[in-house]
Amino acid sequence: MNYTNKLDRAQDADAADVAAIAGDAPVGVSMRVVWGAVAATFIVMIAIWFYLHAGQGAQESEKDAAQVPVVTFVKPGRSSVEGTVMATGTLAARRAMPVGSVGEGGEVRRVLVEPGDWVKAGQVLAVVDNSVQIQQQASQAGQVQAAQANARLAQANLDRALQLVDRGFISKADIDQLTATRDSALAQVEIARATLRQLKAQAARLNIVAPAAGLVLQRSVEAGQVVGGGSSVLFRIAKDGEMELLANLSEDDLARVTVGAEAQVTPVGSNESFTGHIWQIAPVIDQTSRQGTARIALAFNPALRPGGFASATLDSGMVVAPMLPESAIQNDDKGSYVYVIDKNNRVQRQPVKTGLVTAKGIVITQGLSGNERVVLRAGGFLNPNDPVKPKRVDDGQA
Repeated sequence: MNYTNKLDRAQDADAADVAAIAGDAPVGVSMRVVWGAVAATFIVMIAIWFYLHAGQGAQESEKDAAQVPVVTFVKPGRSSVEGTVMATGTLAARRAMPVGSVGEGGEVRRVLVEPGDWVKAGQVLAVVDNSVQIQQQASQAGQVQAAQANARLAQANLDRALQLVDRGFISKADIDQLTATRDSALAQVEIARATLRQLKAQAARLNIVAPAAGLVLQRSVEAGQVVGGGSSVLFRIAKDGEMELLANLSEDDLARVTVGAEAQVTPVGSNESFTGHIWQIAPVIDQTSRQGTARIALAFNPALRPGGFASATLDSGMVVAPMLPESAIQNDDKGSYVYVIDKNNRVQRQPVKTGLVTAKGIVITQGLSGNERVVLRAGGFLNPNDPVKPKRVDDGQA
């Protein structure tokens, strides 16, 4: 019982103390103090978090900045260079003359020339059997002699009649008849002579001769072969030995060249180049290949063989275009391209078309205006939209 009373009294004392405290401090004030402490603690924790992560972010930014590559660039501008057009084509005789039999034909007795020989105009290339024609000429020569004899007899009869006409033994009509006979006999002489000349000309046409001076390119006849008038080509001659290159050009390139422009031709398998000039430009474009032909005249040289393949560099006049070193130009299956640096210092792929290769660089015919910042080196290690630190190659300034 006493213990119970003591416990009750203690509890009552504690309750009294709490009541006394509560009576001294209002309830609203105590709650504000608690919440303020909580808020202060939260703010301190946020500040600590931001401090720790801000330092880590700065370190990562510094690390990323250290990984951005420094690339040198150039602004190519525009340079004046002698424009050229590259082309390929086939070598041929500029004027290839096919030669065949123009006479009655016959058996070929001898062939007098070989491919590679030079011939003159009218030179005999092959001899055709003319034994029949010789006999025809001999027969006609006899006809000429017979006609001449008849003409002399007719003239003698007329002369005697003229001596008797004044005596009245020969009438005027007889004189006219004898004169007509004499004239007819003379005409027969001329006919016989003309026939003989015809036979001789036909015999001369049996032989196959060169129509003009030039180089024999082809021989397609052998001794013992029988040829006829209008037969296939027996010889082919390059007139004056002149050659040409039939250069195939695209429509764009064909429009850039002119007649008279110089060209350098290099046959396949040869290190030597030959100077020629464009003498004709095709007036039409092939609808299938979309190409035209520029014919380049070349002087004779043993290295220029008709039918061979050759490349050519054609002069197309002065060109004003950007020029870049080879290190700035990349190539892949999509073609040639360069990397340009945009205003945000990121690289972007720019397709280009290259032209003449000179000692100063490669001409860019399409794709650049000349004012771009073009990556000079290390383009193969970059990808589109990569950030870079640009550094100008000429003065080191970004």
